[in-house]
Amino acid sequence: MTRHLAIIGGSGLYQIDGLKDATWAAVQSPFGAPSDEILTGRIDTTTVSFLPRHGRGHVHTPTSIPYRANIDALKRIGVTDVVAVSACGSFQEHMEPGDFVIVDQFIDRTFAREKSFFGTGCVAHVSVAHPVCPVLSATARDAAKATGVTVHDGGTYLAMEGPQFSSMAESRMYRAWGCDVIGMTNMPEAKLAREAELCYASVAMITDFDSWHPDHGAVDISQIIETLHGNAAAARAMVKGIAQALSGDKPLCAAGCDRALEHAIMTSPEARDPDVMARLDAVAGRVLP
Repeated sequence: MTRHLAIIGGSGLYQIDGLKDATWAAVQSPFGAPSDEILTGRIDTTTVSFLPRHGRGHVHTPTSIPYRANIDALKRIGVTDVVAVSACGSFQEHMEPGDFVIVDQFIDRTFAREKSFFGTGCVAHVSVAHPVCPVLSATARDAAKATGVTVHDGGTYLAMEGPQFSSMAESRMYRAWGCDVIGMTNMPEAKLAREAELCYASVAMITDFDSWHPDHGAVDISQIIETLHGNAAAARAMVKGIAQALSGDKPLCAAGCDRALEHAIMTSPEARDPDVMARLDAVAGRVLP
């Protein structure tokens, strides 16, 4: 299989430098319209697509982002690997604004989003015990380190609903839980990528200390934007490094991300809803007749 890398860019990463022969194209999805058109081109020999998570001009809130349409659209155009880049707050003294964190776990506190491609008419249960691809995450880690930024290898991401930032009590609670960073957009994105059998990695760009830190007070949006601008060059360089490292054909994922649906679908063939099955043609076409 030919490898096809997708970057889902959140706040602070609105473009990909160095894409050759790049064009924007609309992709239709049975789950609705994606956040935006998808930009696809090449970095060296690797096909790379870029999807702005909030849409160009930042038109989607964390809740209104069409997560299912985004992942379905990427799957439809042949994407095999997804790297999510997003702004996050930090719960740890040693994870400072400007640092990158290679996320390896999530706590999902969102509550107003569609979280699965499956449901009544075709039920499936995939494992998200290890919600990111360790192979792709290692590639992202190495590419990030090569840019010179401070990189933390591993961290738990608390996904909150938003769009408001945390209260101080919430921030202190999440810190007591052992969380490392907080954001609003990686859930249900990571779960949907697993259902779509895509390798998924998450890179958190730290912008602030949320509201728990006694010396930093409440989150300041102007501070966040300033830090994002400072991180942008490193993020773009990281993306280029990931693309260069992923040249060539894609082998079977050693962690099994590309086979997540192997035994996940529970509904017997005769009981499956044809309309639901039609919507799953890209996401689950490998395992559905």
